[in-house]
Amino acid sequence: MEQIYTIPVNEAFEASRDDAACGCPLCALYNKLENNELEDILGASMMSPDIRIKTNEEGFCRTHYDMMFVRKNRLGMALTLESHLDELIGDLKSGGLLGTNKPQKRIAELEASCYVCRRIDFNFRHMIETVVFLWDKDEEFVAKLKAQPYFCLPHYRALLECADNRLQKKKSAAFAKDCSEIVNKYLAELKDDISWFCKKFDYRYGDEPWYNSRDSVERSIKFLRSDIHLPEPPKTPKNQ
Repeated sequence: MEQIYTIPVNEAFEASRDDAACGCPLCALYNKLENNELEDILGASMMSPDIRIKTNEEGFCRTHYDMMFVRKNRLGMALTLESHLDELIGDLKSGGLLGTNKPQKRIAELEASCYVCRRIDFNFRHMIETVVFLWDKDEEFVAKLKAQPYFCLPHYRALLECADNRLQKKKSAAFAKDCSEIVNKYLAELKDDISWFCKKFDYRYGDEPWYNSRDSVERSIKFLRSDIHLPEPPKTPKNQ
């Protein structure tokens, strides 16, 4: 399974290695998966009977409804909603029958499910496993991992948990050490930047340079909570 994801994982790690502005490579992978799923569900997949069955059953979370809505494909979204609402009419009709809890159960299922989230989670989990697999099997990838600017905290946790499950104890500890050195170094730098940002609002530091602190608030949020659910990437004009 890991081999399927080797190319995108390597590409993301190379991009972040070469340009620190790319940030956490796992956030980039997540966003790529999410963008692909949203493109598909409002495009070619929209008319597939098999996929329509699944979207009718699972629906979408509020985040992905909002992300689909701003993609300007109102017809694609409307067709998906038409089918989903039509099925819900049948699912909820039994609400008037004495003693049934079917509406409550069906609504609870919808609140806990999202077709796009499930698809992303499945592929992203395997991408995390691929990172650990490549670190274990490919010496060149070890160098790529060590050259990362940072891992956000949620994805740092995911890496450590995966390594604990898939590697022997000694190797898992070595993997954790490589990742922790990246995270702790970035965390210390981030703390210095955010502290300097705060000082710049003190008149005594008004004439001092900002150094690397101007975007420290934004970077702190990305580090703490991931940098995911990005807006749709801009379209390249056809004449370019």
